[in-house]
Amino acid sequence: MIRRLATGAVLLALLSFLVFVGVELLPGDPVTTRLGPTATPERVEAARHQLGLDRPVLVRYGEWVSGLVQGDLGRSATGKPVSEMLSDRVGNSVLLAGISLVLLVPLSLGLGLLAATRRSVSAGALVLASIPEFVLAVGLVLLFAITLRWFPAVSLIPAGSSPLAYPSALVLPVLSLLALGMSYAIRVIRSTASTALRSPHVEFMRLNGVPSRTVFRTAVVPAVLPVAVQVWLVTGVSLIGGGVLVEKVFGYPGIGELLVVSVQSGDLPVVQALTLILGGAMVLALLFADVAIRLLTPRLRTTS
Repeated sequence: MIRRLATGAVLLALLSFLVFVGVELLPGDPVTTRLGPTATPERVEAARHQLGLDRPVLVRYGEWVSGLVQGDLGRSATGKPVSEMLSDRVGNSVLLAGISLVLLVPLSLGLGLLAATRRSVSAGALVLASIPEFVLAVGLVLLFAITLRWFPAVSLIPAGSSPLAYPSALVLPVLSLLALGMSYAIRVIRSTASTALRSPHVEFMRLNGVPSRTVFRTAVVPAVLPVAVQVWLVTGVSLIGGGVLVEKVFGYPGIGELLVVSVQSGDLPVVQALTLILGGAMVLALLFADVAIRLLTPRLRTTS
């Protein structure tokens, strides 16, 4: 655990540097984007000085990291604290991904085990994985919102309100994210279950007349769970980042719309904060997944 935590800390430090420098290298000048192409050079220079963009990159990176350690994500180009801008939106995105993950866990496990014995389920997951998330989201809108009129096409949630107060607005975004995560999780679980079904001890149980249900419960599921937990942890984080386009399609008040607008307007502090949060969450998910597979695998848990 100590070694894994130390590795995670080093990765987070490296990630912070790559995020800061990478966002700085994005094409376009945030000052020119905000002031317009007709702004005078004097006005542009004054704005760059006000935002601190005329100082060396390493100096600004050091100040940014110092603020991160103190819980300060900096200030947006609009003058608002970044943490204030992200407080509600990050929570809304986590809520959307959390609901999708709660549904994903039992469905992917059941369908993944079923796909190990029936190729039609595996083929369906492969087809689902080939469809881009925004195309799937638009298809759900056309079917359930425009044609059947069961759910709203846009997730209109008043500012300051909880999305849970408007459950109908969550259905289509959750279905989109659920399909996005299911396609990957089912294929990984199916592959692990197929390997377990071909193992010698499972064949021995079958030759001795052990019922298939007992074989799955005592031999296949324990072999699948370590890998499945890894997949669920990584997928849960990827649903937050992968939901950017989905949130944009449905107008959901999460980080998706804020990230797109911030990139377009060149609001570097917001883009840096969101990228670091998503990247840091993925690093932590991989760390927990590494620990989980050791705890759930007896051979790894009992050996040095």
